[in-house]
Amino acid sequence: MALKDDLEKRVKEIFKEQWTKRDGTVVPSDDSIKLNNDAVEIAGTILYADLADSTKLVDGYQPAFAAEIYKTFLHCAARIISSEGGTITAYDGDRVMAVFIGDYKNTIAVRAALKINWAAKQLIQPALKAQYPKSTFTLKHVCGVDTSKLFVAKTGIRGANDLVWVGRAANYAAKLAALDESYPTWITKDVYDKMAESSKLGGVNKTNMWTKRTWTAMGNKEIYSSTWSWSF
Repeated sequence: MALKDDLEKRVKEIFKEQWTKRDGTVVPSDDSIKLNNDAVEIAGTILYADLADSTKLVDGYQPAFAAEIYKTFLHCAARIISSEGGTITAYDGDRVMAVFIGDYKNTIAVRAALKINWAAKQLIQPALKAQYPKSTFTLKHVCGVDTSKLFVAKTGIRGANDLVWVGRAANYAAKLAALDESYPTWITKDVYDKMAESSKLGGVNKTNMWTKRTWTAMGNKEIYSSTWSWSF
């Protein structure tokens, strides 16, 4: 069958086929969802951790140095996410995506984001300076966090496919991770309202760690940013 005919046939099949949907209580795995119109719906909180200014990094520094920045940041982010019970769903160049589920998913996801900020500033940057004392490079990153219902399906072709996370949280968290890196953590109002005080208030005086902002690019939605970190 010619490529055009094959593609036309498959596109029609996808649009016509009825969806098989079920509620999930665990994070779906690759082998738990079929490649046809099969999906799992879960309530999840998505965290995106993204290196800032990675284009300037690869344009202005040696490839090996840039790769070391990628590797150290993504390694620390992934280990922190895993230690907090999150599930890594994808690596995409200079960023990692993870999902948290359960009753405390917002509190835990935000804590993970604050720990990533601490690791970037207190672990990676000092180690970088010790290894490259003449370097002026400063690692900057942003974490975005949102929560919503997620529709998880499989996309691609046989032998080369992946899960796709359809829902507001996946989209918004990615967009939040592209905001001003002066504030390393950005969260939606839904996350802020649902998380426990342990992820809202910091320091001995229980200071609110978050500043309310207006997300003008997204219809003036209420979001929150923070420069705080969580040591470990």
